[in-house]
Amino acid sequence: MVKEPPAIYGIIGYPLEHSLSPRMHNAAFKALKVNSVYKLFPLANEQVFTVFMEHLKDEGNPIFGLNVTVPYKEKVLAHIDTVDPFALKAGAVNTLVITHQRKIFGFNTDGPGFLSHWHELGFHLKDKRIAILGAGGTTRAILSVLCLINDRPASIKLYNRTYEKAEALVKELGQKMDASIVEVVNTPEDLDVELADALINTTPVGLKGETQLPVDPNLFHADMLVYDVIYNPAETPLLKAAKAKGAQTSNGLGMLYYQGVLSFTNWAGMDIDAKYKKIMRKALEEGVPA
Repeated sequence: MVKEPPAIYGIIGYPLEHSLSPRMHNAAFKALKVNSVYKLFPLANEQVFTVFMEHLKDEGNPIFGLNVTVPYKEKVLAHIDTVDPFALKAGAVNTLVITHQRKIFGFNTDGPGFLSHWHELGFHLKDKRIAILGAGGTTRAILSVLCLINDRPASIKLYNRTYEKAEALVKELGQKMDASIVEVVNTPEDLDVELADALINTTPVGLKGETQLPVDPNLFHADMLVYDVIYNPAETPLLKAAKAKGAQTSNGLGMLYYQGVLSFTNWAGMDIDAKYKKIMRKALEEGVPA
């Protein structure tokens, strides 16, 4: 009897060596006894990315699902046949479903994953003052979901090193939703962190052990949540400094988990049992260096 080759799933982006997604999804495949494997596909530049996306259309290609991370969450839209309404509004995709007919469907599970994690953390967003660092694909998803929910924040201040990029992002989102609560600021000081109920870092600062903080740590206070979407390392210098000031802190491992469950659900075409979700979460938590 000839054994069927496994269906391939994975993540595209660059760099990828820090990613824990393979642990989570391969643990689920193993527990479900599914003949599938999740791999890393580091695509170092746009040319390699474009060729990879073109080959996804090839008949016989064994890839049926992908996650998308930096820097391709926005660029991937040009290669997708059908885009989910939320992903279309956000202008960013982090999950691809590829059919046997090689049609590509795009979803954004970052936004809902973010909300699910914050619900778990017990943080109520209604009428809160939020400060955000960064203006990439993850920021798009977070901003979009914060602007679209009924119990939305009172205000969002957004700082990005390149002001024009943040300004263009908010202008673009404002054409698809009510983004009037979002203000782009010129400097990190203008975020008014000392008055904020939450600070969200979506930049890669801290991913490679940088010690320079994007905001003044003396502004952190006990009545705020400091949230870093980075999950590896588990505690970035930003989170460490915030914890020292008594702030509630969290890395993005929970967001990764919840968006991953939603990605897996999209690939499977059905919800998965709670026991398998627990296996995915445990695999993630065990993968983060202490």
